[in-house]
Amino acid sequence: MWWLSRWIQATFSKRDCVTFLPASRDHHRCYPVCQVCQSLVRCCCGRLIAEHVGLYSGLLGHVPGPDEEEWSVLQHTSVSPTDAFGSLDFQGSTKRTCRAKYVRLSYDTPPELLVQLMLREWHMEMPKLVISVHGGTDNFPLSPRVCQAFSTGLITAAESTGAWILTDGINTGVSKYVGDAVKVYGSHDHRKRNVVGIPPWGIIENNSDLIGQDVLRHYQALGNPLSKRASLNGMHSHFLLVDDGTMGKSGCQIDLRKRLERHIHFLKIHPRLPQHVPLVCVVVEGGPAILSVVLEYVRRSSPVPVLVFEGTGRAADLLALIHKQTAEDVLLRIREMFVVDRQEASELLSILMECMEYRELITIFDSESEDLQEADVAILTTSLRGTRASPEEQLNITLAWDRADVAKDNILVYGQQWQVGSLEQTMLDALVMDRVSFVKLLIENGMTMRRFLTISRLEQLYNIHKGSSDHFLRHIIEDAKQTRLPAVYRISLIDIGMVIEYLIGGAYRSTYTRKSFRAMYSHIHNPAKEGAVAPQDVKSTSSPEFLCTFNDLFVWAVLKHRQEMAMFLWQHGEQAMARAVVACKLYRAMAVEAGDSNMGDSMAEELKKNSLEFGQLAVDLLDQAFRENERMAMKLLTWEMKDWSNFTCLQMAVSSRLRPFVAHNCTQMLLTDLWMGRLNLSKNSWFKIIASILMPVAIQMLEFKNQAEMSHVPQPQEALQFGWDPGSPGASEQEGAANGDEERGSRCLCPWTRKVYDFYTAPVVKFWFHTMAFLGFLMMFSYTVLVRLDEKPNIQECLVITYILTMAAEKAREVLVLEPRKFTKKLKVWFSEYWNINDFMGILLFLVGVSLRWHQETRLASHIVYSLDFIFWSVRLLDLFAVNQHAGPYLTMITKMMSNMFYIVVIMAIVLVSFGTSRKSILSPNEDPSWNLLRDVVFQPYWMIFGEVYAGEIDACSNPETCVPGAFLTPFLQAVYLFVQYIIMVNVLIAFFNNVYFDMSSISRKLWKYNRYRYIMTYQEKPWLPPPLILLSHVTLCLSSMWQNLSMVFVSRTEEMAGILVEVAEKISIIQDNMHTLDGHLGQLQDLSALAVDTLNFLSATDNQQQEVARLGQSQPIACRHEQVSHSCCLRIGGSVAPSQALPSPKHYRSMPPSLLRGLGPGRQRPSLELPPGTSVGPFEVRSKCMSASPEEEDCSFRWPLQRGDSREGVCHLSLPHLCAGWRDKGMYGSGEPSRASSPTMPLRDLQLQPSHEESMEEEDDEDNLHAILYNLKYFVLLFCGYDGSLLVSGVFFFLSAMERNNLMRLAHSIPFTPVSLLGGVEVCIYTLEETEAGSSLEDQSSKISTWIQHGRTAVLQPLAHQEVLDGGLRRATKVVCTWAEGVVLKLGSVYVVKAFRPEVVRIWQKVFPISTSLHLCLREIQQQRAAQKLMQRFNQIKPSSVPYSPRFLDVSLLHWRSDGQWLTVEKNMSGHFRKYNNNTGEEISPSSGLEEAILAFSHWTYEYTNRELLVLDLQGVGADLTDPSLIRFDDKSSSGEMAFGPANLGDDAIQSFVLKHTCNSCCKKLGLSGEVTLMSQVED
Repeated sequence: MWWLSRWIQATFSKRDCVTFLPASRDHHRCYPVCQVCQSLVRCCCGRLIAEHVGLYSGLLGHVPGPDEEEWSVLQHTSVSPTDAFGSLDFQGSTKRTCRAKYVRLSYDTPPELLVQLMLREWHMEMPKLVISVHGGTDNFPLSPRVCQAFSTGLITAAESTGAWILTDGINTGVSKYVGDAVKVYGSHDHRKRNVVGIPPWGIIENNSDLIGQDVLRHYQALGNPLSKRASLNGMHSHFLLVDDGTMGKSGCQIDLRKRLERHIHFLKIHPRLPQHVPLVCVVVEGGPAILSVVLEYVRRSSPVPVLVFEGTGRAADLLALIHKQTAEDVLLRIREMFVVDRQEASELLSILMECMEYRELITIFDSESEDLQEADVAILTTSLRGTRASPEEQLNITLAWDRADVAKDNILVYGQQWQVGSLEQTMLDALVMDRVSFVKLLIENGMTMRRFLTISRLEQLYNIHKGSSDHFLRHIIEDAKQTRLPAVYRISLIDIGMVIEYLIGGAYRSTYTRKSFRAMYSHIHNPAKEGAVAPQDVKSTSSPEFLCTFNDLFVWAVLKHRQEMAMFLWQHGEQAMARAVVACKLYRAMAVEAGDSNMGDSMAEELKKNSLEFGQLAVDLLDQAFRENERMAMKLLTWEMKDWSNFTCLQMAVSSRLRPFVAHNCTQMLLTDLWMGRLNLSKNSWFKIIASILMPVAIQMLEFKNQAEMSHVPQPQEALQFGWDPGSPGASEQEGAANGDEERGSRCLCPWTRKVYDFYTAPVVKFWFHTMAFLGFLMMFSYTVLVRLDEKPNIQECLVITYILTMAAEKAREVLVLEPRKFTKKLKVWFSEYWNINDFMGILLFLVGVSLRWHQETRLASHIVYSLDFIFWSVRLLDLFAVNQHAGPYLTMITKMMSNMFYIVVIMAIVLVSFGTSRKSILSPNEDPSWNLLRDVVFQPYWMIFGEVYAGEIDACSNPETCVPGAFLTPFLQAVYLFVQYIIMVNVLIAFFNNVYFDMSSISRKLWKYNRYRYIMTYQEKPWLPPPLILLSHVTLCLSSMWQNLSMVFVSRTEEMAGILVEVAEKISIIQDNMHTLDGHLGQLQDLSALAVDTLNFLSATDNQQQEVARLGQSQPIACRHEQVSHSCCLRIGGSVAPSQALPSPKHYRSMPPSLLRGLGPGRQRPSLELPPGTSVGPFEVRSKCMSASPEEEDCSFRWPLQRGDSREGVCHLSLPHLCAGWRDKGMYGSGEPSRASSPTMPLRDLQLQPSHEESMEEEDDEDNLHAILYNLKYFVLLFCGYDGSLLVSGVFFFLSAMERNNLMRLAHSIPFTPVSLLGGVEVCIYTLEETEAGSSLEDQSSKISTWIQHGRTAVLQPLAHQEVLDGGLRRATKVVCTWAEGVVLKLGSVYVVKAFRPEVVRIWQKVFPISTSLHLCLREIQQQRAAQKLMQRFNQIKPSSVPYSPRFLDVSLLHWRSDGQWLTVEKNMSGHFRKYNNNTGEEISPSSGLEEAILAFSHWTYEYTNRELLVLDLQGVGADLTDPSLIRFDDKSSSGEMAFGPANLGDDAIQSFVLKHTCNSCCKKLGLSGEVTLMSQVED
């Protein structure tokens, strides 16, 4: 193009030497220049005098001197527009057409202009990798193996990634090997051949032949062997001919090549990716200059990796030897390789050693190695290594290359840590760039579609424009919305939903257009909109991505016309057959749309091809499923797909006109079963059905199918309401109460009643019943039209009127029950069927006739309308014959012929009208305007087609009266007309019908099978009563619909009231929280006032120290460290105390233990869990505690047990309750001494005392009274104080929060209390297991171990009055209720089960555990259940999502019954039906539900998961809550003979029994467990 030529000339330039400087110092002095000088003397630029510009300008006046001028490019060359650019046509190099673009340019051309030239003008693709090949310029040999490795690796790496290969471009050395590689292994597509040669202009052979502007030059690649110049290699695609004004000299291209490579390296590899284009240097052979090139590459600020092909010779082999550190006597090798002296060898050695400082950037490829990777992989991995990018960036680079194999082997490797969500952007880029292999790789490496595919990302995928498919999608959106879209319109998912509905058509409703999705979509895009609430069916308001699955991505791939991506996504997810049929339908509709929109035949054909491909997949799937399980395949056809608008696969296949799918044996068998219903008739079925219709008594003699035989056939809702549920044949009593009630209701029906219902609801019976009624209607209608119409309708006419009116009501019902919401769409779907149009016209004509018959003047017209209407109802009989397998195919042929003859009939009509008009105008030139003219034009010519030629009227002049001017032309026109119409057109029509017949005869049966679906579905949905009795069915349906509407209104109002109650409850909860907060604030104020009062009491107590000592008697004080003591330690005993003196106390105690309320003796304390000898269940802390009955007997140090995390240095808060008005003179037991009831192990908040007798003797005298107060204060934990003459328990307030104390204070002032027993039951001590970290990593779940708490928690348990029998084989169980608990060890008011080992079991195991036998057994039982619990947790983590059940084991704690010192276990009570799934001998139940299969599979899984060492049996419980398992061990006895688990372990016998008796179920298969369970001994063998 002329503008391209002008741009190249204006942008690029050439250089010519304008000053002649002789290269030799020995100049010829002849003047003028002789012929010898012209052929011998050369300029420094390399040209002879004769070749030089300005022949003698440089010689005139030239005087040699000592300061000889040096030649330079800048000073001695001139710049002018380039004169050589265009295309080269290489001849004689190969049979393939090889053309290349070329341009001559200056050596200092900016690289930006070069990139612009190659990308915009030469239309080269943007490189994703630059491979710069360096090596020897002279020819050198390569071994066949090295040559093949280099050639295949280079071409594969370049073409698979879209790389540019840069060489010297000449036909010698390494450039020739690159050309040979392109010739042998390269693609024939010129667009993929991006091999750029950058040779110097001056060394090119016959470069003068290339001079020309935008020309095509024929170039001979074979050079002259005697010439020192080199020819261009014919397999390069582009040439940049670098010109510096010299001739025959090389080197000017090096700097330009470096700058070009550096510029390309900093370009973006892809518009969507931020990474730059990688650059890699490939070294093959080479001289000394190559070492400097390698050094320059690795020393750049952005280093370039180098790949050296070992075995190619010279520089490459030397680099390989030095890199492997195997070279000896390096200098000698250098001198031998390059034939240089020692000094030059030393310089080259220094260059080599500098190169080895960047050893990590140099990769050696040894093609002789067997285990080395391929050459293309080596090139790509080397370029990745040189980028020094992060793993995410390297993954993006390989994504741009579309080399998933490189990413899999080098980036997504084991041990590489990826942050959550770091791969999501890569997945999005892979989808946009259509990288199917990368999408597969990312999914295999843990990318979950539910997390990745959000609504915003899905919309982003739809709005990415790429090619004609996006323009076509916008066109479909415009058709669906019936409006023009602006250029910057953003496609939404609602638009996509409209497109899907538009393409699928019918009653299909997309998820994207439903009201719930629209509300959620609006809530997401308008979060600030007030009152916007996500719909109920959305899983999470904050996580709308849960709606998007593989189906959404699959539909995106189909609509964006990405067949390879769609095929890959089709393989993932569920409902493979459904998605194949949906894709077939979408592609088919898009193909029709492309054909109608003139988008091009290629696009329409490709869409049809894709549709057929998915259709064949659906047929193959159906065939495979039918061969494996016929009934399941038929169930699959009628399964309603929730993701696809509740369509079935069969419905979608019919909608997509997938005839092979509908004509399949599986589909036809299903349609036959649907057609026959429960009738089991083989021969003469029509006779038996008609006889039963006429004589209903005969129904009892017919045979019917049972429920099992009809389990694959979907049943209408009426059948379920009638009491027959075919979906649960043979339901057992174990299937729940609901199914049991349904089955009992089903049994209550009389057999004859069910037979009658099943008979009349069968579609085949409906067909014959309606057909018989229709035939009766036609007979009465024919009688009506054949006789005279009286003033009043007779009985026959009344019946006809009733029949047609009820028929109209039925047609109205059919329209209303269609799925589309809009009435217009309902009508569109209904009118899409031809017979509905026929019925509509028949009903409309009949109504017109009925309206006309009531008047005498129009009664005759009514009779005519009746007669015409009778034609429509008679034609309706043809549809009845379509059901028959013999007549149906013929009707299909007739329909096809009628539809295909349209164009032939139009041509015949044109010929007829043309002849008829001419003939009439000639024979009747004086006719007046009249409608009869139209009849005369068409009448006779039409009958002439069938042989009636009207011979008497051919010659109009035979009768002088009819002879008019020009009449002689009519015979000639009639002859031509008959020849064309009768001979040609009629025979063409006959031939066409014949062709259609033969074509249709082969597929007519398949078409009939396809159309059979419509007939069967029509009668499947019809009421069983025919018109006019169908009115009764309509009344029944109306009543049923009204009842359902009332039920729905009641349910909706109930839900509305429930919502209002929830809102009221929430408001009440908010008010209660506010009241609790206010109470808490009031309690804090009371605590502050108590603090002030206690402070005053402390100050007053210092004046009465002697009096306090006297009152304490002879009690020996407890030593304490010298610390400031809280106010509560100095309360006056016996004095009056003001109310509200309580300070904050531990909030995690609900009340005081009852042992403190009852006043335990000083020797009673909560025991610590001390393991018996030989027990190693977990870490336990055993402490020695000393406590005497009186203060005088305490001769050892005493330590108050503190609760972890509740201690504060030197502070003690022990305030008395504010309800106490004063201390009574007498103690709580009637004596003057204070009660010594104590609980030394009860932790008191913020108390940290470490007294000892020695330290107490060294304290000051003025602190003795304070210690005495602290010593005696522990005996006054419980006090009874009076309020209005009643007794109150005040010690409870030690462990109440400020809010609770405030509430109790209010209650105390309003209600008089009487002395009552607060808590009933028995006091016990509970020990629980807690999780502790064994390692440093908190995230490592495996580092957690279970340990016992150091001290038990007190609780009060009350046995239930009415006990059930809960005894087992080894233990007895008792139900108890918790009436009080310390902390959260037990829940107040909850029912628990306490289990104790039977005495005979304890006696048996006393031989093994002589001491604390019951404790040993309980500990091992708890350890056994905890181990099973851990295995169940792991099982729930790794089980597939297709197993929805997550069983769990209850938590078990150790219980110490203080009254008799017995050890037991306690666990939460389970309410419900208790079941035992298997026992400890391996026997198991037959599973009848998914939960039972999952629980039984858990036993199998534990055996395989623990490498056949452990097996969990004896699974039992209520639903998913399990308890009391038996952990069977392969070798239960260790070397010491100790028992690892409970006494129910039967060891190897139980495992062997389980192996023999276990039957793998579907859950085992989902877990990947083998079908056969093997013993450990068998595995070892």
